[in-house]
Formats: sequence, C-alpha cells, structure tokens
Amino acid sequence: MTGPMLDGAAAVVQFERAAAVWSERAGAVPVPVPPELAGALLVEGASDRAACREASRLLGVDPAAAGVAILPMGGAMSVRRFVGMLRPAHVRLHGLCDAGEAGYFERAGLDEAAVSVCRPDLEGELLRALGAERAEAALAREGDLGLFRTFQRQPAQRERPVLAQLHRFLGTTSGRKEQYGRVLTEELGPSELPAPLREAVESVLRA
Repeated sequence: MTGPMLDGAAAVVQFERAAAVWSERAGAVPVPVPPELAGALLVEGASDRAACREASRLLGVDPAAAGVAILPMGGAMSVRRFVGMLRPAHVRLHGLCDAGEAGYFERAGLDEAAVSVCRPDLEGELLRALGAERAEAALAREGDLGLFRTFQRQPAQRERPVLAQLHRFLGTTSGRKEQYGRVLTEELGPSELPAPLREAVESVLRA
C-alpha cells in the first residue's frame, strides 16, 4: 500500500474515533470532516459496526483505505445529527438499521435506496443465515454454549424456537451483541451474508 493510502486510511480511522466521542456529547461542536472521507456507513451501534467490519473483510475490502468510515451512532435517533455533520461535506451516505428504526433514517433525509433494513434486526438476519446448528457451534467455540443451555431451560424460553432463544440470548449481557456481531458474521461465506449487510457494505464502498 502506498504512503498516501496509508495517510488517508489513518485520517478515516482518526475521524471514526473522534465521531464516536462526539456522538456521546449532546450539543458538542461537530467533528471536522477530513477531505479523505468519501463515504460513511451509518449504523445504530457497536454490534452493527463489528458485523460490517467483518463483512468487509469477507468481501476483500478495507473501508478505511477506501475512504469510508463505519460510524456507530449510539442509536437510530442520532441519525439526523450525523447526517447534518456529513452531508455538507458531500460525503456519500448509507444507513444500516433495524426494521423498527427505518423511519428515523427516512426523516433524516436518506431515501429508501440509501438505507438497508434488517428484519427484525441484524442479529436476526445473521442467525437466519447461519441456522441454529451453526450458530450453536459458534457459541461453543466462544465458550458460551453451556450458558445458552442454561438459558434455554428458563420457563419463558422452553417453548420458543431455538433461533428465537438464540436471538434473546445475544441481548442478555452487555457486550455480547458486539462480540457476536463479529463472530456470527465470520462464520459465513461471502455469498451467505444477509442481503442488507452485504448491500450496506457494497453500496457505501461503490465509487
């Protein structure tokens, strides 16, 4: 990789970090958008970012080297704030969101083609793509299968389908969604990536 590409990638990574701090500070002055930033993928949280990064790796692309930032916003309600920071700099924008949050992206000015919608959410998409057996194998490799078996025995879970149990389990502990956003995605082949995830990564990287 050439020197200028390294410098550009570094500027994008630095912007990602600064934007993450800015997103937590209501009323803060927007972060200066570097000229190296060509595109931004706006996602709801850290688990979505982890999945997008892993999907990018599977597809053989480096977003930062391509001038693209993957920006977790701390929730869909912040999308208007991010669009307001990035659109004046003419940054190419694409959103990835849960089905129930799509309205926030539309009201922020992103048209339907610029938003990839997961149904009901990204975890659900990944679990459907893998199936219960492969998802449980991923839990086993992470050392969480025993915890999941205990979870399955809870009265509220016993009669639910395994994929529904897995979906609920991923949200029971802080940090688990982010961990499995990466883990479940890396279990897939490029052709198996859920359509919204693949679309989001490819759309924002498209020149």
